[in-house]
Amino acid sequence: MTPSQQLLVRDSFAKVAPIADTAAMMFYDELFERDPQLRHLFKNDMAEQRKKLMQMLAVAVEHLNDWDSISNAVRALGKRHRGYGVSPVDYDTVGAALITTLERGLGPEFTPEVREAWLACISAIAAEMLDETAA
Repeated sequence: MTPSQQLLVRDSFAKVAPIADTAAMMFYDELFERDPQLRHLFKNDMAEQRKKLMQMLAVAVEHLNDWDSISNAVRALGKRHRGYGVSPVDYDTVGAALITTLERGLGPEFTPEVREAWLACISAIAAEMLDETAA
């Protein structure tokens, strides 16, 4: 990601953070609408799951310019997700659901440049999570 993309992601995420739980609800509604079969992966309390999602995104966004500091933790998260039954194709569905959520939540502030920045961010996170060199 370029520095300007990192800034766009940080700035747009800062606008979503105050409504984190609502945004997470929107995300999971969109995710399950896109692929209802993914619902079985979430057996726990969805309120807790929404909180975890937003915390993970916050950490990723915070460390975009220092990715190496969290790359091992992101790979380990990917390893756990493989254990839950998440497949590589599911990452595309998650990414599309996140883009739609951001588009709806940010409205006209979700410009083409912001979209491209988030696509780069999502791609970086997914690539790291899919890296099977996790400790």
